[in-house]
Amino acid sequence: MDAKAPAHQAAARPSGRAWLLKLLPDNIGGPLIGLALLLVVFSFSSEFFFTLRNGLNILDQVTVLGILAIGMTAVIVIGGIDLSVGSVLAFSMMMLGWLYQDQGLALGLAIPIAIATGMLAGLVSGLLITYARLPAFIATLTMMSVARGLANILTEGRQIVGYPEWFTSLATVRHFGFLSATVGLFLVMLGVAWVFMRFRAGGRNLYAIGGSPEVARLSGIKVRAITLWVYAISGALAGIAAVTMAARLDSSQPSAGLTLELDAIAAVVIGGASLSGGVGSVGGTLVGVLIIGVLRNGLNLLGVSPFIQQVVIGVVIALAVTIDTLRRRSNSAH
Repeated sequence: MDAKAPAHQAAARPSGRAWLLKLLPDNIGGPLIGLALLLVVFSFSSEFFFTLRNGLNILDQVTVLGILAIGMTAVIVIGGIDLSVGSVLAFSMMMLGWLYQDQGLALGLAIPIAIATGMLAGLVSGLLITYARLPAFIATLTMMSVARGLANILTEGRQIVGYPEWFTSLATVRHFGFLSATVGLFLVMLGVAWVFMRFRAGGRNLYAIGGSPEVARLSGIKVRAITLWVYAISGALAGIAAVTMAARLDSSQPSAGLTLELDAIAAVVIGGASLSGGVGSVGGTLVGVLIIGVLRNGLNLLGVSPFIQQVVIGVVIALAVTIDTLRRRSNSAH
């Protein structure tokens, strides 16, 4: 009896492979293969691509998109969509510059107000969705227009240039020759979001809402409150992305963030999320963000026009959505 106990305990104990599968996001195999193929292709296409310096450049370039995509992941997982994040970024960015330069407010105070501005915009979108019962597409499309208009109204369409050196150094100085403060912030936020969505009850609630809001409600999950806060957090992350972009550009521009909402959605979908909700992961989103970043960086090194790059990104989105649709049809057939 005692001799059999160790074997029984070994069977009950999760294997190393099971732990690895628990850590890895679902539906990440395809995106990882796609990222690996891009790395191989661009490595052979340009001698400047596969270098440490260029790798760090890619991380710098995707930081703003990555921060936006974290919030977009939660929104899409609950079955929503947020078309306003690019415009909310611009509004928060102009609020930062307006408070600092036009109103003379200390930058240390202007930064949290700019982030709160983004959060408030997301909260309004959430209220329109949860209480006014507007479809997420319409509510966030409305906020996209309003936020872009307010971004231009604040400074009458002019950009604001010239932030303190300590602020711009957050995005330009690489500590220990490796990571800038803004990239470090992005990676920390990514880790926190990954742990929350992968291992916490609150994260599981998001998937439950995306799978079936009514079933989630009957299970005792506060669907309306969670939906409201998901959009508020998405807006707050847009505010943080705005501060990050302002530090990187050393300016605030009312035209900032154009099409970034589409890139954020693309990153989440390319990373294996489903636009119908209930499926998606922060790890998959990271892979999607890197795919877009590597694509843009590699095509830039090859001298490809930015307009053609947008076409390529569009094709990649179409392929990702098509694969998701085929996968869902296959699952429903079984």
